[in-house]
Amino acid sequence: MDNFFQRAFSVVKQIPKGRVSTYGQIAHMIGEPRKARYVGFAMHQSPGVAGGVPCHRVVFKDGSLAPGFAFGGPDAQRELLEAEGVRFLENGKVDMKHFLWEA
Repeated sequence: MDNFFQRAFSVVKQIPKGRVSTYGQIAHMIGEPRKARYVGFAMHQSPGVAGGVPCHRVVFKDGSLAPGFAFGGPDAQRELLEAEGVRFLENGKVDMKHFLWEA
């Protein structure tokens, strides 16, 4: 599983500031299209931004954010994304039409 995590981390490190990717998109990019949930596990275990893995840039395909515990509070991921210029829709989801990373 470590190799899977490392491959996921490698792709996530490529997501530009101000863009987001999805768990499924990352899984597809590492050749594991049916393992989006495992990408979520990897992001939960990542060293985080300080470790060079901007896991806050990975969201659900509908633009929803990770549960609050994942980043230390319910608004932490949103605050990190907003600081990078990512905008949200009225329903609280990322505006995927404008901020989805097209690798």
